Amino acid sequence: MRTVGAGTEIELSAAEARGAALAAQGMGRPRPNGRINARHLRRAIDDVGLLQLDSVNILCRSHYMSLFSRLGPYRRATLDRLASHADTAPGPAKRAGRDRALFEYWGHEASLLPVELQPLLRWRMARAEKLTYKPVRRLAAEKPELLESVLRTVRERGPICAADVATPLRKPKNPWFNWSEGKIALDYLFFAGSVCAAHRVRFERHYDLPERVLPEAVLDAPTPAEDEAQRKLLLIAAARLGVATEADLGDYFRLPRAESKARVAELVDAGALTPARVEGWSAPAYVTARLPTPAHEARALLTPFDPLVWSRPRTERLFGFRYRIEIYTPAAKRVHGYYVLPFLLGDRLVARIDVKSDRQAGVLRVLGAFAEPGANPGAVAPELADELRLLAGWLELEQVSVASKGDLAGKLAKTVAAAAQGRR
Repeated sequence: MRTVGAGTEIELSAAEARGAALAAQGMGRPRPNGRINARHLRRAIDDVGLLQLDSVNILCRSHYMSLFSRLGPYRRATLDRLASHADTAPGPAKRAGRDRALFEYWGHEASLLPVELQPLLRWRMARAEKLTYKPVRRLAAEKPELLESVLRTVRERGPICAADVATPLRKPKNPWFNWSEGKIALDYLFFAGSVCAAHRVRFERHYDLPERVLPEAVLDAPTPAEDEAQRKLLLIAAARLGVATEADLGDYFRLPRAESKARVAELVDAGALTPARVEGWSAPAYVTARLPTPAHEARALLTPFDPLVWSRPRTERLFGFRYRIEIYTPAAKRVHGYYVLPFLLGDRLVARIDVKSDRQAGVLRVLGAFAEPGANPGAVAPELADELRLLAGWLELEQVSVASKGDLAGKLAKTVAAAAQGRR
């Protein structure tokens, strides 16, 4: 850990910045040996600050995968307990989550966050009528009586899911909002903090009142002023980014840009952030008073929604790795594939793979494998093959299969096949 003097601009090489960013995300720490327990998960969650949720399940839901990237194989049920997720709903006599470690809210998109952060996000809840999506805002403005009716249903019957308050579908121009009005009302109430996610069942959110979901200590915590809360969120982001531009810092918890700029300037004036110049970066950067010791030894497959790579401009700036998600691109126009994971080795992103879980066949399928310019396929393939073997075992898949697409595919397929033969 390097102590940085307040107020004095520091200079960092590109390698130093990359190493600090990896260390801040917990990537420089060796994976645990032996059984991985809740303590390990809590530490990894603290490393990243929050886990982004996403519905894509072609491989494994991203919030699970982000912890695998840092810890290796762990029991997903342990994270489910911390977040009050389940395959089936809890019994009527049991309220889920009063001792929870995580709660769900809009952090960086929909996220799982430590419950202690809830007071720091109340300013966002108070702005629901301005910050939610337009169809949600419109319904809240046009039908306040519906909001009250849905809230009353939650109060009387919670936890409930959207189907419990289903009403005739709206017909908006945007197909993404082809939701029932009851679902839209729940979404507004959730954003406003009037209801919470009590749990998820098969990834469907079930809603209840905050007093039946959150720990009393969180509910009783005072609400900080908006500017104070935003400064604290920015400092949390700074510690998890290692070195970052103002845009990087504000994006971590999706602060409004004008407020992010103002709060960063205030933190610099207070000596909580130190300006930095990073080799190759055009924008000014900032570090906290304790810059992480650079990490250069890491190995991980990363989902598109992992905090290390979710900001595409930052990923390109740090690693020279141009990363675009192609889920919504027509298949014929995709360059690398549908669900593409960057592969981190050492302090560089050295490859990317298009991958899916074929659960019926028990196979982890690599549909495409691509080496980055300058990467040595002979060095990358064995490390990637071993990481794929760990991933397949964690997902309870019996084997890894590598298709022929991509310049790394041939070497990777031979390495995977040789390793499988050696284990027989």
